[in-house]
Amino acid sequence: MSMAVTKQQTGRVSTTKTIVGTGIGNAVEWYDWAIYATFTPFIASQLFSKADPASAVLSTLAIFAVGFVARPFGGFLFGWIGDRVGRKTSMTLAVGLASLGSLMIGIAPTFASVGAWASLMLLVARLIQGLAHGGELPSSQTYLSEMAPKEHRGFWATLIYTSGTVGILFGTLLGAVLNMTLTAEAMNAWGWRIPFLLGAAMGLYALNMRSRLHETDAFEGESLAEKRAPLWPQIVRHRKQALQVIGLTVGLTVIYYVWGVVAPSYATTALKIDRGEALWAAVIANIVFIAALPFWGKLSDRIGRKKVLWSGAIGSAVMHFPMTWLLKDSAWQLAVGMSVMLVFIAASAAIVPAVYAELFPTSIRTVGVGVPYSICVAVFGGTAPYLQQWLGTTMGVPQLFNIYAVVLLAVSAAFVFTIPETMGKDLTH
Repeated sequence: MSMAVTKQQTGRVSTTKTIVGTGIGNAVEWYDWAIYATFTPFIASQLFSKADPASAVLSTLAIFAVGFVARPFGGFLFGWIGDRVGRKTSMTLAVGLASLGSLMIGIAPTFASVGAWASLMLLVARLIQGLAHGGELPSSQTYLSEMAPKEHRGFWATLIYTSGTVGILFGTLLGAVLNMTLTAEAMNAWGWRIPFLLGAAMGLYALNMRSRLHETDAFEGESLAEKRAPLWPQIVRHRKQALQVIGLTVGLTVIYYVWGVVAPSYATTALKIDRGEALWAAVIANIVFIAALPFWGKLSDRIGRKKVLWSGAIGSAVMHFPMTWLLKDSAWQLAVGMSVMLVFIAASAAIVPAVYAELFPTSIRTVGVGVPYSICVAVFGGTAPYLQQWLGTTMGVPQLFNIYAVVLLAVSAAFVFTIPETMGKDLTH
């Protein structure tokens, strides 16, 4: 009896370590990207020339997009580490690198003091963070999916976007609090650096937590020959699955970055909604998103992955135009629009980590997901904020971007037809 209790307690401790270790590292990396989007106006004013404010904002958003260029390289590098050395090692290294990038932004000198060197340091920091984030998502998704009980894998998979959104929410809340408590002069002078320095500190804590995790049974169960098998032939052999990852991701990544990440900043710069009110609207919407994620995850464990994926893609496509038309000049409109869209976005976001993991065998699971996913996010997600700003503000045709987003969602919906129903698949092969 005592041995059974001890094993049960050990299992609970192991589960807690898995959830906390995976979740906090993922949250830190998403927090890093969210605060960059949130504090774009301050970064633009401090690390770029003030002679042309509009150009400075566009340059800051361009570096946001450039950070995504490093993601495919991160997906391959950390995917290789994950499939050859271990999921745990890959996750630990990724969060450590992300912490370094955040520190660099937090201590970067201003444009007024060193000129273009300030912009260059920002660029290097974002490339480092892009490399780390390109490895973070596939590594943590694979680790979590392999650690999860197969009958609850959809529910466990929701931790990726739940923890990530907690990171975004914390960054957004921090922005709102700083906006309320500091003057505009203080924010421009030093206040905007606080979130980045805090991100660096949290990253070090996450690194320590991940170093204590156990490796997955699926990876440990592989033979040495399987772990050393050449990757490239396996990548070529699973090219169909790689294309499926891209197809399923393309609509989700664009619509998520538009509504889940940059909407408050866009509302502030393009629609002139009060910055503080926009941030609080985002807080409300992200709480709704967190609440929706476990619902969709549990539902996918009951009715299957494909039905839930269709609900997310089609629902987001149908609601995108109405919610865009609703958003004009008020923070309540932003809160409603973001909340409605994030409920449908949550359907896909909740379970794609499980879906991706179920498409690939153990020997190529991390890099097989990481490379195509990172390429897709870099090409489509990373450019979404810039395209939205450029087409809306510079070109004056915001509807073109909206059509673009809906078309990509239709592509993702179509790709759901191509995947098998993988609910409950054994991941040890």
